[in-house]
Amino acid sequence: MLRIDGGLVVESRRDKRRLAAILAADIVGYSRLMGDDESGTLAQLKTHRKELIDPKIAEYTGRIVKTTGDGLLIEFSSVLDAVQCAVDVQRAMAQRNTHVPEDKRVEFRMGINQGDVIVEEDDIYGDGINVASRLEGIAKPGGICISRRVHEDVAAKMNLIFEDLGEQTLKNITRPVQAFSVDLASTSSEQTSGTSLSLPDKPSIAVLPFDNMSGDPEQEYFSDGISEDIITALSRVRQFFVIARNTTFLYKGRAVDVQTIARDLGVRYVLEGSVRRAANRVRITAQLIDGTNGNHLWADKYDRDLEDIFAVQDEITLTVVAAIEPELSRAERERAIRKPPNNLDAWDTYQRGLLHLWKSTKKDYETSVRLFERAVELDPTFCAAYAHFVFAHLETVLLGFAENREEAIEEMMVAAKKAISADDRDALSHWAFAGAHMVRGEHGPAIQALRKAIQINPSFAKAYHWLAYSYTLSQQVDEAVASAEYAMRLNPHDPNMWANFLTIALAYFNAGKFEEAEGWARRSTQYSNSPPPTYATLLACLGQLERTSEAESVRNQLFKLFPEYDANTFARSSVLLRTAGKADFFSESLRKAALPE
Repeated sequence: MLRIDGGLVVESRRDKRRLAAILAADIVGYSRLMGDDESGTLAQLKTHRKELIDPKIAEYTGRIVKTTGDGLLIEFSSVLDAVQCAVDVQRAMAQRNTHVPEDKRVEFRMGINQGDVIVEEDDIYGDGINVASRLEGIAKPGGICISRRVHEDVAAKMNLIFEDLGEQTLKNITRPVQAFSVDLASTSSEQTSGTSLSLPDKPSIAVLPFDNMSGDPEQEYFSDGISEDIITALSRVRQFFVIARNTTFLYKGRAVDVQTIARDLGVRYVLEGSVRRAANRVRITAQLIDGTNGNHLWADKYDRDLEDIFAVQDEITLTVVAAIEPELSRAERERAIRKPPNNLDAWDTYQRGLLHLWKSTKKDYETSVRLFERAVELDPTFCAAYAHFVFAHLETVLLGFAENREEAIEEMMVAAKKAISADDRDALSHWAFAGAHMVRGEHGPAIQALRKAIQINPSFAKAYHWLAYSYTLSQQVDEAVASAEYAMRLNPHDPNMWANFLTIALAYFNAGKFEEAEGWARRSTQYSNSPPPTYATLLACLGQLERTSEAESVRNQLFKLFPEYDANTFARSSVLLRTAGKADFFSESLRKAALPE
């Protein structure tokens, strides 16, 4: 049994079992290697663990349960992560062994199974683990063997070819186990032969190795590092399908058409770029291309001083990833809107929901809620749809559009819990959980959940925006302003940019800094989709500043756009002001601006 506690899923004390993906790995000919060269074998193994295996396990959020002299037992919560981790490691090991004499190579066999495991402290037991270990025993050196259950889960979702080995009688396993071998060769170098793969049901992207334009081969590591960091950062955005580094780096130094690469790898989008380093300066260019038609979607360049090379690398990675995410989302929305309604699946329904969500009108919010509801009907595990269902309800409550505020808040919490249940390692699920707490005035849990979301995805602009909201609610002005400004830096083309400006305006207003608040509120009204609260906040500031002539102009504009508005609407309905204890003060400020009640 699971319970929700402070935004996290935790196990009750009665829980003794859980579903897990188990990867068992063993070194081929370990005894012979140790007998021939014990110190050399141990040194090789230590290097492989430090440079490749342990980082890969961490990248795919695996957990090393136990190690033996010649093997590893690793637990993953996702079978996709387990298989991709195994594929990445085995491909990389093959590359590392290219120039190593055959009798000195460290090679692994790997077996993967999914099943129920018994949990005792940090250890796990059960038949599912035994099957994984026996599958590892029948794998080829450098190969991966998986069970039928694993194959059923990954076959349609990964660009891999599997060989059916039939039913296998495994030692100490009472029933025959149908096994499959992963054909690693056909999914790497042979994949460039022109075979077209079907596109995944979410944005798919390949990051090609950035070209080193410095004229100095010694700088190759820097351009490779930029590419690898971007791949890792994009992989944290769980609604993206990202091709692994070891596959895309096979194209390094090769002149291959981008559309051909996209077709061969089965992705819609390709990111390519170059790095030019001279003296203490570096210029990095990047461009995002739609691989289905060759259209350029986005491009930018970055010039930096290299006072701290690693800080520059981190900064550019963060900036590029933050720019790519909204561009991919925009391209996906445009693609979805072109599809006829009778051809929509969960993903396209979700994208249409986003299209209405960003229009910020009462009618569009209601439409987006219906579309997100339909998306989770089509796919009950669709974390992003649950999360944006929460967001749509939050906006209706904050902007005074909700007809039944308490009912909307309750629906938010239910959907947020479903998002956590669908995938608690997705930043969106914690973002949604924060929103549900925020409208309840539970600022501490909201801030905690948002920090968790940012920890998972440091480029998550919307999480920083909601963090600014939460800080505004809890009267932490400096933190609110800093978070909103960082959200704007991460997403400078946010279709709801007015919301960042409004948050800063309200933070200053609540602190009694009306001049600063007025400037930000005025900026928030400059957008075509600005809702009533942007004008109301500007009026409240002008009322406190006793600038009556300017207030009259803003009043006229407000009534022209929203004729039903009055002085009490925003203050009465806004959770921002109600939970911050500022509703009465805001209403009084509007009365000073001569807004009729």
